Amino acid sequence: MNTASLPATMTEIGLAEHGGPEVLQPQIVAMPTPGAGELLVQVAAAGVNRPDALQRAGLYPPPPGASQIPGLEVAGTVVALGEGVTRAAVGDTVCALTNGGGYAQYCVVPEGQALPVPRGMSMVQAAAIPETFFTVWANLFEIGHARRGEIALIHGGTSGIGTTALMLCREFGIRTFSTASSLEKCAAIRELGGEPINYRQEAFAEVVLAKTEHHGADVILDIMGASYFDDNLATLARDGRLLLIGFLGGPVAERVDLQKIAVKRAIVTGSTMRTRTWQEKAAIAEALRQHVWPVLAEGRCVPIIHASYPLERAADAHRDLESRQHIGKIVLEVT
Repeated sequence: MNTASLPATMTEIGLAEHGGPEVLQPQIVAMPTPGAGELLVQVAAAGVNRPDALQRAGLYPPPPGASQIPGLEVAGTVVALGEGVTRAAVGDTVCALTNGGGYAQYCVVPEGQALPVPRGMSMVQAAAIPETFFTVWANLFEIGHARRGEIALIHGGTSGIGTTALMLCREFGIRTFSTASSLEKCAAIRELGGEPINYRQEAFAEVVLAKTEHHGADVILDIMGASYFDDNLATLARDGRLLLIGFLGGPVAERVDLQKIAVKRAIVTGSTMRTRTWQEKAAIAEALRQHVWPVLAEGRCVPIIHASYPLERAADAHRDLESRQHIGKIVLEVT
């Protein structure tokens, strides 16, 4: 590893205390150093995700050993290698799922969590890939076993997770319903190949059952948790899979009718990406390389960018995220 030509310090977005977006402030810190099996990436862009906002608010602490700085995905150029790195070289352009620390000019990432920037894609677009594509692939396709010809229900269809899920379902032949809160968002879902449901005007369970001749959804990707739990069970097809990846509607579902689960032979499960081991994350990266990277290289399933902000305006990016008006991803650009 040769870092002699690199600066001694860098700018990152510090998190001195938990609170609102205003606690995100630029600070000068020492340059990180890659350890064994790690890459040092000069960050061109970093994705902004809801787990970042939860961490900022003190509701989603990093696991032991992870960076305390927000930022779970980056795109940039490899500038130094840790011992034992075999698949990357200095000068490679990559996008990577991080273990935190993405809101910075430089970030250390495990080699197995980095993938080449897809052909023809900008750094801003590439930075919007890892967190959502890793999450959707692992949950919808690996845990949920979604497959061609099935029916899916995606909640929050215009979020980063939602738009990614809709595009991949369209790509792999899965009929998809998706919930949203406005005519504009419903139009965006339709453009992505989904069948929109305005949850302010319609009951999603009734719509899905009516439009599938009471078959229901074979798989549901849910970001709401408790508030949608009963209706999700009602929507599930027999042998359906309910995948819980968020809890915007609360984490505790009370008075659950367990007979409904048994009668439908339903599978109710969930996962988080951040607590997975590096081996698990590397395996997901390899699956994406095999199944999704050829699609991205052909210009399909390209991330939708709602807005980009300079790194120093991370607080504004979080305000935008928490307004819940965005369609697609929000990204920080790093100079």
